[in-house]
Amino acid sequence: MDLGLKGKRALIMGASRGLGFAIAEQLKAEGAQVIICSRSEQSLQQALAKLQQITAGSASYIVADLSDSVSIDAMAEQLHSQFGGIDILVNNSGGPPPGPISAVDTDMWQQQFATMASSIFRITGHFLPGMRQRGWGRILNLASSGVLQPIPVLGISNTIRASIIGWSKTLSVEVASDGVTVNTLLPGRIATDRLQQLNQAAADKQQKSVEQIVTASLADIPMGRFGEVSEFAKVATFLVSECSSYMTGGLIRADGGAIKSI
Repeated sequence: MDLGLKGKRALIMGASRGLGFAIAEQLKAEGAQVIICSRSEQSLQQALAKLQQITAGSASYIVADLSDSVSIDAMAEQLHSQFGGIDILVNNSGGPPPGPISAVDTDMWQQQFATMASSIFRITGHFLPGMRQRGWGRILNLASSGVLQPIPVLGISNTIRASIIGWSKTLSVEVASDGVTVNTLLPGRIATDRLQQLNQAAADKQQKSVEQIVTASLADIPMGRFGEVSEFAKVATFLVSECSSYMTGGLIRADGGAIKSI
């Protein structure tokens, strides 16, 4: 199956490692012009070196800090100047610290909302007009299974990512007739550094070993294992491809069946 991604300009946020980097790998392998973005230039340089081992497509990087609107605007201006716009936007922000939601103060809410949500809205606002004008675009938001089944220790994530779902669905209706799709992909427990950090935090809180936490987690997943980043990235790649042209406004799960709701 030809996914129709050859030559498409794809900006992947939070792509120096983890899920974002795995998506960049898949898109480049499909022949896309991949631009990876994060706030650490050193991490981006290391990621780019790995991407350049894939012979198809092309890859470059750009630095931007999602907590800084000036940095976001400068990034968008540079990409418009260098590439003439973006065809594919993968919105991916880092996860907030775990802990009880009752302990989150106003300053923390504002800080995390700016980084996790407002930044995504701002970035999309820079590239959406060009997509609509050209009659083709793909916007994919990476969220969390917590928007459907709240995760007890991740109250900030559950709350702020839920607001992104409402924004995404509303936007998808507004731009559907312009050939632009907007979808949200929900990872379950995917084997990343972030998952290891959360397992350690849960172990510390419950005074258990990490092995005990992992065993309990696997028992909650019908497939009986954590997901691989490549599995998640392949779903994302399909959702930003030509082949997903009649899919928009959706919440797609990649969770091994862990979410209990229909």
